[in-house]
Amino acid sequence: MLKYLREQDGLRVLDVGPTSPSNINFLTALGHSCYMADVVHEALTGDWSTLPDEEGGAPGFDVGRFIDQTLDFGGRRFDVVLLWTTLDYIPQALVQPLIDHLYAAMDTGGRVLAIFHTKATGPNTAYCRYHLTDGDSIEMQESEPHPVLRVYTNRTIEKLFSRFGNYRFFLAKDNLYEVIITR
Repeated sequence: MLKYLREQDGLRVLDVGPTSPSNINFLTALGHSCYMADVVHEALTGDWSTLPDEEGGAPGFDVGRFIDQTLDFGGRRFDVVLLWTTLDYIPQALVQPLIDHLYAAMDTGGRVLAIFHTKATGPNTAYCRYHLTDGDSIEMQESEPHPVLRVYTNRTIEKLFSRFGNYRFFLAKDNLYEVIITR
């Protein structure tokens, strides 16, 4: 992804995570536009519950209202989405609608960088802010104390991103793996 960011000019990048001033500086120094959306914080701390249905079922997550109020990009289209570990932490009801919303907001050929935990508990499962660097590594800084809600297999990730065109999986250190997904 870093190679792609360096080779292209004027990309529109959506950073889906806690605001990172270093990412903003890094991306704008490369000549790109940077937009931020802290989906995990908003999904886990906002009041997005729906009323129980008529049969007394459990309340749900108001996906439509969340997307309308939190992910209104004002018609902007993106070339790159830095999704980080977002899908590991958000409510299950939001996972596929978020992916579909990002797909609709991306240009053909756009790329997503997603990171997934290989374990739900233990070391290196803390919710983090990710910082891009000039080298081959990404700096991680612990953020809010949210637990990993689920771990995905490669096959599950392929199903979630089935509308996209290509996937490349990379095993990373610290019980993480990275996926670059092309629209």
